[in-house]
Amino acid sequence: MLRDVLGFSAGESASILETTEASVKGALQRARAALAQRPIDSSRAPVPDSPQERAIVARFAEAVERGDTEAVVALLADDAWVTMPPYPFEYQGKEAITIFLDDRARLRGAPLRVVPTRANGQPAFGCYLDDRHAPIARPFGFLVLTLDGEQISAITFFSDTSVLAHFGLPRTLPRA
Repeated sequence: MLRDVLGFSAGESASILETTEASVKGALQRARAALAQRPIDSSRAPVPDSPQERAIVARFAEAVERGDTEAVVALLADDAWVTMPPYPFEYQGKEAITIFLDDRARLRGAPLRVVPTRANGQPAFGCYLDDRHAPIARPFGFLVLTLDGEQISAITFFSDTSVLAHFGLPRTLPRA
């Protein structure tokens, strides 16, 4: 995301991610190879900020904030993907994604809060998790949705919370 979406150099990206340029270049090569294996037909995506896109995105956000895995999965295409670059974790299909999301919710112990934005022309969210010891929600990650008609065909989750500032998202949220 830092390289292809935000236009940072390999050196800048490495500095932000506190890693090496070689690691950044390798992660980018793996991400591009993975995308090349399953191209997305963007002609079926709803028009950005259209009533159709807003409805899908709103249903997704509400389901995530309720911690309702079943409602999230209901929005997915049958062959949807969840990926988490630069990590090699990939889940395809509603059954695998349901197991993954239920497991993550159990580990977190609380639903995520989301703040909408856009990344690379697609709906995206900054994700936050309420702090158990302070009256705030702290950054948890960043996710990008790929829409196909009235369904979500991919969810790409980035655990690097340093990118939130580049999308104008707050460092913390007040506890709900």
